[in-house]
Amino acid sequence: MTAPLRILYLEDDLTDAELVRAYLDSADIDCEITRVETENAFTASLEEGGFDLILADYTLPSFDGLSALRIARRLCPQLPFLFVSGTLDEEVAIEALKIGATDYVFKTRLSRMVPSVQRALREAGERAELARAEHSLRRSEAYLAEAQRISHTGSFGWDVDSGEVYWSRETFRIFEYDPSIKITLDHVTRRTHPDDLPTLHQAFQRLAGEKTEFELEHRLLMPDGSVKHLHVRGRSNAGESGRTELLGAVSDITDRKRADAELQHALEEIRKLRDILFKENLALREEIAKASMFEEIVGESPVLRSVLARVAKVAPTDSTVLITGETGTGKELVARAIHKRSNRAARAFVTVNCAATPAALIASELFGHEKGAFTGALQRRLGRFELAEGGTLFLDEIGELPPETQIALLRVLQEREFDRLGGSQSIRADVRVIAATNRDLEKSVAAGLFRNDLFYRLNVFPIQTPALRERTDDIPTLIDYFIHRYSRKAGKKIRTIEKQTLELLQAYSWPGNIRELQNVIERSVIVCESDVFSVDPSWITREPAPSDAAAPATHHLPASEEKAEIEAALASTGGRVSGPSGAAALLNMPASTLESKIRSLRINKFRFKNA
Repeated sequence: MTAPLRILYLEDDLTDAELVRAYLDSADIDCEITRVETENAFTASLEEGGFDLILADYTLPSFDGLSALRIARRLCPQLPFLFVSGTLDEEVAIEALKIGATDYVFKTRLSRMVPSVQRALREAGERAELARAEHSLRRSEAYLAEAQRISHTGSFGWDVDSGEVYWSRETFRIFEYDPSIKITLDHVTRRTHPDDLPTLHQAFQRLAGEKTEFELEHRLLMPDGSVKHLHVRGRSNAGESGRTELLGAVSDITDRKRADAELQHALEEIRKLRDILFKENLALREEIAKASMFEEIVGESPVLRSVLARVAKVAPTDSTVLITGETGTGKELVARAIHKRSNRAARAFVTVNCAATPAALIASELFGHEKGAFTGALQRRLGRFELAEGGTLFLDEIGELPPETQIALLRVLQEREFDRLGGSQSIRADVRVIAATNRDLEKSVAAGLFRNDLFYRLNVFPIQTPALRERTDDIPTLIDYFIHRYSRKAGKKIRTIEKQTLELLQAYSWPGNIRELQNVIERSVIVCESDVFSVDPSWITREPAPSDAAAPATHHLPASEEKAEIEAALASTGGRVSGPSGAAALLNMPASTLESKIRSLRINKFRFKNA
């Protein structure tokens, strides 16, 4: 429901007022008329507000219409004002219109009242709408100016054809020009840093000839010698008149550039401090290493000291190392010692047992594969080379590597790059390679089982780990070390060793080397019931039979045949893997390698245990 039209009527004749109402009613104009006769009543009503229209007689006993009009313009400038008079001459009417009256109607022609009121209200509505639009525009402009000021971003326009340039107030502030001057492109080039002028001129020429978006950075050299960094973005297009216009925004990014420079400086300081700490850490590690006797490499025999001296020499380099020696001589410990004394010590040490991984999967294990590279490759997988990036990759039992994988490994060593299986992009490899084997690789090369060029790539710095029988002086130290280690784990206190036991252990040839000694000590600690350590002589009196040494290796057999051979060995040893009478000795392979093969081939070794 529409609210009635509220009219303030300055009229001293009630009859005339009723007559005006009658004309409005006849036109179905719902209205409420408040009639006043004096200046005070008229002023009070305007101050109270709520009116939509003012009607006024020109002549009143103590007041005149022009004075009322002036009061209305002062108090309510938006209200439409109509004179309704019988004495208004033309000269006065013109004066009233100049002051701000909307219209005038003679009382002798009240038939004009309705259209005059409707026009007055319509014009008043249009003026109100225009005022609201102007207010909204001014507010938007104020918000835009404040946003530009806060973000240090100004706007600009350039009419390429006329050369006329428009800048927002913030753009003037950025360039430090007086907003009252007429801006030209010369003002831009005058402030631009000399080194950046060629770039700016090229941008002007390109934008003047093509319609495109653009983005660039350049510097300003200010009158006081300071430098500002600007980021400019915009687009060039054809305006409504067909003229080429350039519109864009310019941001002062000096603070950001300064912050970036400070951050880079801070990062450089951090790098320097990190290098200092790294060097200090290396020195500290060297001291710790001396005290810890090369981690778990226990012993002081001349032959062992010779090995450790070679480790100390090669460790700081990136040279490839080939560690050879019998099973159980601690080749992986030597590899770890090299890594921990190298510049790569802070990065990963990754191991791969080449004999324990099926031949069909070794390439994927080393180099990774892409999704769909082969049946079962459901997702991308990173290889050991990628996992060891920046660190060391230890390839144990390198002699078991299939021929096709030997070629891929040779490429890594030569070119320092490789491809994932199913991949099309080469990957750089920053990895140090240490290889180990208990086989005579030179014989494998002669037999065509191992590539000659790969052997020489691996054999840059050879290290031969001595068998335990070659370092008998270290046996008492090793015995004491292992007794202390396993008795502490078992919660036992062993104070002495039987003399007979010590003589027995020193006299034994230890074909399984340190690993066999370690197993014997651990087993003896478990069964020991006093504080005196002893070993059951039956555990170490059996020497490997000639057939053991001649037993064929299983590394080139198909998986099904290899599984059958391992199960047969486990059946003959009652499920025992390690030790002189274990399956590993029968198959002439390290116990750790056999354990890995048992897992990879999913063999249940416990079903071969003797009842």
